[in-house]
Amino acid sequence: MEQVVKYFNAEKNESLLFIFVAIIAFLVSIYFLLKIKVSFFSGISLALMMIAAIQLFVGSTVYFRSSKDIERVTTFIENDRGKIQSEEIPRMKIVMKNFVIYRYVEMALTILGIILFFFFPSQTFWKGVGVGLFIQSILMLSFDYFAEKRGTEYLQYLTTINK
Repeated sequence: MEQVVKYFNAEKNESLLFIFVAIIAFLVSIYFLLKIKVSFFSGISLALMMIAAIQLFVGSTVYFRSSKDIERVTTFIENDRGKIQSEEIPRMKIVMKNFVIYRYVEMALTILGIILFFFFPSQTFWKGVGVGLFIQSILMLSFDYFAEKRGTEYLQYLTTINK
């Protein structure tokens, strides 16, 4: 059961990092919009805010759900190990498949950010959008890399639990 607590607490901690990054992105965006007021920085603000909204939603959801997940899975282990096979492993397999989708979306947004930066050099707003997309997408890709790695280890642990 230690692995269950370790996994969900790590998820909870990373979700706090998501929330922190989202708040910083919102604050930077507001500063750019209210103080700098340059098209390039308005573009950065747009991209930062859009992805920060996702980070805030996902981070908050995972944070508030993690303690309940610990209780749910430890109850399965203590009282009904069959639910590990019938509920938790299938849930984690879906989570792991979703990481593949997230990775491709984040890579596409990173590439889009690079393209916008280099393809629209005279349109400073779009160049700024490219910079913002690149920064946020790389951060998300990094966070999800570690989350996926933890998920893989957790799923492997679940498969060792007898019915």
